[in-house]
Amino acid sequence: MSRSRSPFTIVGIVGARPNFVKIAPIAAALAADGRLHLQLVHTGQHYDAALSDSFFADLSIPRPDINLEVGSGSHAVQTAEVMTRLEPVLDRVQPAAVLVVGDVNSTIAAALVAAKKGIPVVHVEAGLRSFDRRMPEEVNRVLTDQISDLLFVTESEAITNLHREGISPEKIFLVGNVMIDALRGHLKRATSATTTLRQAGFSLPERFAVLTLHRPSNVDHLGTLTRLMNGIAGIASEIPVVFPVHPRTAERLSAAGLSGILAPPSFMLLPPLGYLEMLGLTSSAALVLTDSGGIQEETTALGVPCFTLRENTERPATVTEGTNTVIGTDPARLLAAYAEFKTTGGKRGRIPELWDGKAAQRITAILAKKFSEVE
Repeated sequence: MSRSRSPFTIVGIVGARPNFVKIAPIAAALAADGRLHLQLVHTGQHYDAALSDSFFADLSIPRPDINLEVGSGSHAVQTAEVMTRLEPVLDRVQPAAVLVVGDVNSTIAAALVAAKKGIPVVHVEAGLRSFDRRMPEEVNRVLTDQISDLLFVTESEAITNLHREGISPEKIFLVGNVMIDALRGHLKRATSATTTLRQAGFSLPERFAVLTLHRPSNVDHLGTLTRLMNGIAGIASEIPVVFPVHPRTAERLSAAGLSGILAPPSFMLLPPLGYLEMLGLTSSAALVLTDSGGIQEETTALGVPCFTLRENTERPATVTEGTNTVIGTDPARLLAAYAEFKTTGGKRGRIPELWDGKAAQRITAILAKKFSEVE
């Protein structure tokens, strides 16, 4: 470690809502430990200020020290803007390391800047692979891992993936899942489903499903979106579907002429929700349908059956051990899975190894051992 750096400062990068959930327990654990100082940089990749603010408040995350305010743009523009605006920050702070979480554009952008400046890169949630390079997140994951110095993984298969890609074993640590740290730490504070639905003008049904849909591969292709929604409408005719609608998804649903099938009582449309509201809905649902990665993990931790509306998942432990079933986008397969769910009640599974709410403590112990002593 260079003596010109701030030996006890870690710069943590967040850019999108899943990052906020992952950084929250790490920030709390570092603060409780006291040996390292976390300087939080919000890239502004997710630029809905009101919703970002709600996540920071819900998760008790300290306000960012710096907001780069990069906003929207293509993958190339967004990545380049983060790199351009972050570099002078790192030049000024000279941290001991840069910590990145997940797989968004801010993750790879910050890792690239740090690596090129010789600053150690710490990747939380390393080694996850969908093996689908058409997904921008997969590219971000693979490249970030290749230039990281410490790789903290959530499940054992991630270690196998990293070994296969030539990552040195001494860099890899199985620590558990910080998403589950956040869930366990906030579940008692979750907003009740009754409250969330009442505020939107709905009554709480006896049983309901929750739907989230946002991935470009699903919502940006009108044929795929139409097939999916027709299958989901078949489920909604039997069990009400609560659907917090991502703004881009709302636009695509309108463009596809699908707004007409989304009427109550089959569908209950909500605006995007804060963390505590979404946690309350998910924990109370009979079934969750999603294309989100994090929700696959949360439903496994909660014991709620989950249908993943993608052809693959980078979180295989949620399938082999947890409550997740990868369905794809074929409505016939979706309806067949729902028929089985009605008969069996869905997968219940078990909690994967080290998903015990202490991942951030393990990460903090390793970081403090490596970076809290001046060489």
